[in-house]
Amino acid sequence: MRRFLGGVIAAALVAGTIAAITTPAVAARATSTGAVAAQATATVLSPTPYQGWNTYYGLGGDFTEDTIKSVADSLVSRGLAKAGYDIVWLDGGWQADQSRSAAGDLVPNPAKFPNGLKPLVDYIHSKGLKAGIYTDAGPYIPGKCGLGSGGYYQRDADQFAAWGFDAVKVDYLCGIAADLDPKTVFTEFAQALRNNASHRPMIFNLCNPVTSPDWGNYPESQQSINSWSYAPGIAQSWRTYTDVGFQGDIKFKDVLRNYDANARHPEVVKPGAFSDPDYLAPELGMSDEEFRTQLTLWAVAAAPLVVGSDVRKLSATTIGMLTDPDVLAINQDKAAVQAVRVGAAGTTETWVKRLADGSRAVVLLNRGDSAKTLTTTASAVGLSGDRFTLKNAWSNKVTDSGGVISAAVPAHGTALFRVAPARGIPGVPHVTAGIPEVTKVGTDPQPEGAAPVVAGGDQLTVQVAVRNDGLVPVFAPAVTVAGGTGWTVKPLSKAPALIEGGMQATFAFTVTLPAGAPPGTASLTATTTYQTIGYGVQNQTTVLSPVVVAPAPPSGTVPLSHHQWITATSGWMSPTIDESVGGGNPIKLTGTTYSTGIGVASPSLIRYYLGKSCSRLTGTVGIDDVVGNVGPEGGTSTFQVVGDGKVLFDSGTVDRFTPKQFDVDLTGVRVLDLLVGDAGDGGYNDRADWAAPTATC
Repeated sequence: MRRFLGGVIAAALVAGTIAAITTPAVAARATSTGAVAAQATATVLSPTPYQGWNTYYGLGGDFTEDTIKSVADSLVSRGLAKAGYDIVWLDGGWQADQSRSAAGDLVPNPAKFPNGLKPLVDYIHSKGLKAGIYTDAGPYIPGKCGLGSGGYYQRDADQFAAWGFDAVKVDYLCGIAADLDPKTVFTEFAQALRNNASHRPMIFNLCNPVTSPDWGNYPESQQSINSWSYAPGIAQSWRTYTDVGFQGDIKFKDVLRNYDANARHPEVVKPGAFSDPDYLAPELGMSDEEFRTQLTLWAVAAAPLVVGSDVRKLSATTIGMLTDPDVLAINQDKAAVQAVRVGAAGTTETWVKRLADGSRAVVLLNRGDSAKTLTTTASAVGLSGDRFTLKNAWSNKVTDSGGVISAAVPAHGTALFRVAPARGIPGVPHVTAGIPEVTKVGTDPQPEGAAPVVAGGDQLTVQVAVRNDGLVPVFAPAVTVAGGTGWTVKPLSKAPALIEGGMQATFAFTVTLPAGAPPGTASLTATTTYQTIGYGVQNQTTVLSPVVVAPAPPSGTVPLSHHQWITATSGWMSPTIDESVGGGNPIKLTGTTYSTGIGVASPSLIRYYLGKSCSRLTGTVGIDDVVGNVGPEGGTSTFQVVGDGKVLFDSGTVDRFTPKQFDVDLTGVRVLDLLVGDAGDGGYNDRADWAAPTATC
C-alpha cells in the first residue's frame, strides 16, 4: 500500500470509501482497447531476480540527497553491492510539495535535492550502482495521494530516462482513488517506459498492493492478486499482495501471509519476470531467526531481493545473512523457477525449487511457535537414486543421505538444503540431532505447536531424538542438556553404542526449575556428539527457545485483561487493554460499554498462565461498535477459549450485531488461550472484543 498512507487516504482506504475520481482523459485511458497491451511486451532486462535497496521501510519519506549518497556508499563498503544489491531505489517522498511544474514536468523536492536528481543519479552510477525511482499510475489528487503520473506517462518516462534512472516502481494509490483499470494503465505505462526518448532500458516494478483483500472488497480485475494474469507480459516484477508491514514495524505473520499470496501462481515466473512479495525487512520487528526465514523463502521464490531497512545500521549478523553466497545462488539460479509446496499446507511444510543443474533447493518450514524436527524425502522433491548429497545453504555443512532430508527447525525457522544425487566416496552421514522437546510438565503432557510454559519448581520431562539418515552407522552417540540458571538436569536413559543408518535413538532427561525461577524466557540447549567412520567426531548444538517461565497466576476474582499475559498478537494492529483495537475508544458492544476487556484484530492469540489456580472465566465476545465508523464490510470473527490445547468455548461466527456471553470451567487449566479468527472472510474491519473477561481464582 505504498506509499505515504497518511491522513485522508489512510482513513479512506480502511473504510473502503474512496470515491471514483475520473477526468475525461483518465476515463478515455481506462476504456482503451487491448491494442496497447499487444505492444508493451516486457524485455528480459534482469534474467535473474534483481536486488537492491529501497527507502520506504527504514527511512519512510525522510531522506535527502546526502542520505541517499550515504546509503550508496554503505552498500559498497559493507559488501552488499558486491553480493548483487545494486539498485538504490527512491520511494515516495522525493517529489516537491507541488509535484509538477506549470510546464508539466515532475519536480524533486528542492530542500531535499537542491541539485536535482540527475547529479544524484550520476553519483550512484559512479559507485557502480543503479538508480530506481517511484511514481503512481493514477493522476495526482491532492489530499488523496502524494504523487501521480496519470496523463503524463510518456513525459514522465522520458524524464526518468533523462535523469538516468534504471528502474521505476509504479504504485496504484492514485490509480484506485481514480477508479482506474490496473491492467489498462499499467500496460500503458509499460509502453511509455519501453518507448522512452533516451532509449534507456528501465526495470518496471508493477505495484498494486492497495487493492488486496485486507483493504476492502474490490472487483477481481482491480485486485493485487490478479496482477499475475497480465503483469508477466509487461513488467519485470509485480507485487502480489499488500505491504509486508508498516514503516519500522514488520511482523513475521505478515511475512508468511505475503509469501503464501506470492506462491499462488508460480507457473508465470520466468527469466526476466518475477513475482514480488515485497521487501526484505531485517531488524524492523522480526527476530534474526524470523528474518532468516524471510530471506530463505524469498530466495526460493525467485523473488526480487530488495532491502527495506536502513543498511547503514544493520548488524554484522544481518549483513552476513544478506550476502550468504549459497542462499543468493539459489535465488539467482538461471532457471528462474519459483518454489512450490510439496504436500499439504500446515504448521510445518516442505517447499522445493528446481535448479538449473537438476538439483533441488528444499525448504523445511516451521511456521509454529515450537521447534520441530521436519523431514521429507528426495523422491518427494523429484529426485531419484540411492544416495544424495545435502548441502545446508546456511551452515555450508555437506552430508550424505540415503534419501531422507531432515532437520531440527526452530520456531518460525527454516532449513534450506541444496540436494543432488551423490557420487564418489560416501561423505559424513546426515545425522539430525533433535531440538530438546518438553513432553511433560509434571505429569501433564504438553500440547503440540506451542512454546513450553513452565514455572518455578516445575519438573520437566525432556527428550532429544537423534536420527541417522546416512547409509553407515555412527558410533558412541551422546547427548547433554543444559537449561537456565539454577536448573538441574538428570538423564533418564542410557546411550546406545551406535545408531545404524536409517535408525533413531531417543535420549530422555528430567529438568527441574528452582522454586524462585524469575518470569521471562529461557532456553534448553542440547549438545550431541557421535563418531563417524573416516570423519572423526562430529557435534551438533540445538536450542529450544523460547521456554516461557510464567509470571504468578491470577488471584481472587479479577479482570483477566489486567493480568500479565504471556504473549499477545492481533492481526495488523496491537492488542489494547480496556479499549477497542486501534486505541482511543472504550470497549462497546451493541450500545453497551464495558470498563474492562481486550481489543484485538483477527487473527489473534492472547495467552495466560493460570497454573491450575482458577475455576471460572466469564465474559462477552463481539465486534466493537467502532466498526460503524469504519465501513460496512467485514466485521465478523470467531472466538475460542482454549485450556491446555482443549477447546472450552467456541462462539461460532459472531457479527457486529450479535455479541455472545461465555461461562467456562477452568478447573485444572495451566495455560489459557483466547483465540480470535476471521470467520473465513479475512480480517478486514474485525475489531473484536473480549469484554469484561473475569477470572475466578
